Amino acid sequence: MKNTIEIQTTNQSANGWINGFIGVLLFSGSMPATKIAVLSLDPIFVTFARAVIAGILALICLIVFKEKRPTKEQLPSLLIVAFGGVVGFPLLSALALQYITSAHSLVFLGILPMSTAVFAVFRGGEKPKSIFWVFSIVGSLLVIGFAFAQGISSSPLGDILMLLAILLCGLSYAEGAKLSKSLGGWQVISWAVVLSLPISLPLMLYSAPVEMTLVPMDAWIGVAYLGLFSMFIGFIFWYKGLSQGGIASVGQLQLLQPFFGLALAATLLHEHVSAGMLLVTVGVILCVAGSKKFG
Repeated sequence: MKNTIEIQTTNQSANGWINGFIGVLLFSGSMPATKIAVLSLDPIFVTFARAVIAGILALICLIVFKEKRPTKEQLPSLLIVAFGGVVGFPLLSALALQYITSAHSLVFLGILPMSTAVFAVFRGGEKPKSIFWVFSIVGSLLVIGFAFAQGISSSPLGDILMLLAILLCGLSYAEGAKLSKSLGGWQVISWAVVLSLPISLPLMLYSAPVEMTLVPMDAWIGVAYLGLFSMFIGFIFWYKGLSQGGIASVGQLQLLQPFFGLALAATLLHEHVSAGMLLVTVGVILCVAGSKKFG
């Protein structure tokens, strides 16, 4: 019986890392897509358009699968997820990208796993081993150091906005993962974006561009990506992965997100990937492996 339980626990943890990896892979296009979108569209419109796209898709899924409504006890957590993940992070990061480059956002994406792990302790009740924090801090420093080594420029306002965005994102990740254990992964993000519709829909319409036909197609593609993958499909895998494998440990996969973005840029935009980038990526992968082992 003991061996069976251990095998089931191991399989669940492995599935958590697989789902988490898929989620991070889908999230890796978020910052580039946001940057492209805000070059031609109001950040407020981008924020709430992505929420509306996800909200309508989620509402259809909830109706088709006849999902039960969340209980009164689950509503506070859903509101935290909606505030942090549906509105807070997308809006603040979109505003920040008006002042900083997408490369500069690497600094803050390097802090996101730490933010998630800290909230996992306070909101999720997790207690990672001490060695876990060593790997987490080293991995974060590698990503931050790499970002600074690129010679990025700084904007105080952009930095403050991005820092607040990361804090809200970490909170929403931890809260959503905790809630998904009782409500379900895709149900959590679905109800969060649906509950946001009474706010997101009017604000999207209010901030919509007057001449939509003048907006470049790549901006609309960016918004579509954010609504479908960053705001909905990615979260389905991400919350499921966090709940299966542990919020703090699986959350360390976020350290790979900036480098997935680099790989995407090299493949699609033919940008140069240096040997330094590859070395840092290897270091980050080792830190993630250490976090998985001791999480």
